[in-house]
Amino acid sequence: MSEDQADFLQGNPELNKLPDHCPVVAQAIAIIRQRAEADSSHWPLGLSDDFLLRFLRARDFCMDQSYKLLKNYHRWRKECPEITADLKPSPLLNLYNTGYHAVLSSRDAYGSKVLIYRIDKWDTKEFTAYEVFRVSLITSELLAKDAETQRNGIKAIFDLEGFRLAHAFQVTPTLARRIAAVMTDSFPLKVRGIHLINEPLFFHPVYALIRPFLPDKIKERIHMHGSYYVPTLHQHFSEDILPPEYGGTGPPMMEVCKEWTDYIMNSEDYLLSISENV
Repeated sequence: MSEDQADFLQGNPELNKLPDHCPVVAQAIAIIRQRAEADSSHWPLGLSDDFLLRFLRARDFCMDQSYKLLKNYHRWRKECPEITADLKPSPLLNLYNTGYHAVLSSRDAYGSKVLIYRIDKWDTKEFTAYEVFRVSLITSELLAKDAETQRNGIKAIFDLEGFRLAHAFQVTPTLARRIAAVMTDSFPLKVRGIHLINEPLFFHPVYALIRPFLPDKIKERIHMHGSYYVPTLHQHFSEDILPPEYGGTGPPMMEVCKEWTDYIMNSEDYLLSISENV
């Protein structure tokens, strides 16, 4: 590899536009695989081209940062077996069927996938915070397989209507750290924006638990829209992709929830294959 190519591989967003199997991308994959194979670490999910490419794209092909992300991802999975050891979605079917979570079928103007979570659908007597967090992890693992999402990242809308003290009490400092780790340096997806709507006053102490663990880059991408959110939310998302429940003209929430739930349930074999028993 020439000196120019070596410099190029230190990080360049333009590389994300290249086809999967072009020579420069192949070289980048070979370099990170070589580095991993020389390490004494255990790689339970293997080191396939497709798998390594998601880490390279998440860090714009900067070798050091991509390799650090690969290491952090495996360490996080090992340290959080209560979340990662069993990604089987069927035990969470009742939660999915409430309409708690969906991924919109259309991307936003920047090519990002848009996730929606509705807190009032989470019954704290039936599902723990760790199980609810597993819902997010399942979605993230499935989205991370997609090349366009690897390139353009994700954005999330959290509808906090119905957020109660019962929800707040479940977000412990330990869980807060683990959520922050996935959002920042332990998962191969670019978080392009986090949008909070209908947030009650007592949500802010919960956010205060998570905020110290977030880098400035992520803090700048968190937007609080309040109860009168439609005008400002529509500055970030066009009406044609949003459900009518959020002032849009796209498919309704229950329709997109069912579509995403069906996709997740049909992906159960894959999710079991990447579950890690530690």
